[in-house]
Amino acid sequence: MKLLLRGHHLLCLKGFQGYGYDEDFTENMTEVNDLRKQPQTIVRLTNTPDDICNACPNLNNGLCRDQIHNTNIVQMDDEVLKNLDTAKEYNSVELFEKINTIFDTKESVSKICFNCLWHEKCLFYQKLDK
Repeated sequence: MKLLLRGHHLLCLKGFQGYGYDEDFTENMTEVNDLRKQPQTIVRLTNTPDDICNACPNLNNGLCRDQIHNTNIVQMDDEVLKNLDTAKEYNSVELFEKINTIFDTKESVSKICFNCLWHEKCLFYQKLDK
């Protein structure tokens, strides 16, 4: 199986616990999260809409809500992706292990997670610095 994931979603998936914008989004996020845990899953990286965005009610003509919000989302993606080779396909399990080593403090995710509306519920964010 192959997944296309935006940079910041690599962190979101690590902290996902069943919350979402609506039922369709939550079901899709749960499915993607299950797939990313399987060792046969391959991940390609992007800073554009991905397999999670496809079910998001905020996706509007290829943008996350509007141009301004989309620009902020792309900056979050790029902050994650600058630590990875975007031309490479990754084994999903190995990629998420690598994410654990790169993003291991709240400081390391401050430009990505701090303004996220989910960060207070995010298990990944809550476990940092503990």
